[in-house]
Amino acid sequence: MSEPPSAAGVLTADELLYLHLPDKQVELVRGKLIVREPPGYQHGLVALSLARLLANYAHDHNLGVVVAAETGFRLFSNPDTVRAADAAFIGRERAPEPPPRGYLALAPDLVVEVVSPSDRPGEVQGKVSDWLTAGSRVVWVLDPGRHRAIVYRADGSVDLLSEHDVLDGEDILPGFSCSLAEVW
Repeated sequence: MSEPPSAAGVLTADELLYLHLPDKQVELVRGKLIVREPPGYQHGLVALSLARLLANYAHDHNLGVVVAAETGFRLFSNPDTVRAADAAFIGRERAPEPPPRGYLALAPDLVVEVVSPSDRPGEVQGKVSDWLTAGSRVVWVLDPGRHRAIVYRADGSVDLLSEHDVLDGEDILPGFSCSLAEVW
């Protein structure tokens, strides 16, 4: 059962955790609930493909943990912002043990966002901005419809990759690389 929202319609991360909206995906942006339809089949295939590659690599090299399936992270408080990554990597030294209940109150080192046909460019940019502002070092935005990716870094640099280019783990996942063709 869901708890009622706080005063003035502002929701908290704790309230979001117990909110039940069947068959919907939700995020919390500065206390406001964002409700979306579940992404489509291609979105799931791309997100899983890249999450699998990242998780295998991180595990094999004892670098940290990879989460997937719209895992929520509390990026800001008062008002709360909880963003959901399609996949994310957290370095071993930052990954809490044991895993806490609820939303992890930190930004992952690397975030993967897979664009859905219903995503608007401004919404995607808002997510990228939130991830980077909260402390993520790199955000990969994969666009299966256009067979391209955009790499955003905390230092402000941006790279546009075509389907023949390679995603690079840089200093976050040293030695990791995969071609975009492998992900599609």
